[in-house]
Amino acid sequence: MKFRLGLIIGLITGFIIGARSGRERYDQIMAGLHKVRGNPQVKQAADIAERSTRKTRAAAGNTLVGTAGTIRERAAR
Repeated sequence: MKFRLGLIIGLITGFIIGARSGRERYDQIMAGLHKVRGNPQVKQAADIAERSTRKTRAAAGNTLVGTAGTIRERAAR
């Protein structure tokens, strides 16, 4: 319950702050984000993170597919 309340408060706060700051601030934030994304060091770190988690993500996906199949079979009984 505490998590939900915190999430709701966070969403409302973000909406209010976003509504007050307007389009100009949004454009500033997006320009900063694009600048960070364009940084070669950030791209390199993202590539390393993607490569290091590839096998784990694939295994998790296969597990989810297998579990979904098991649930489907049991529900059909």
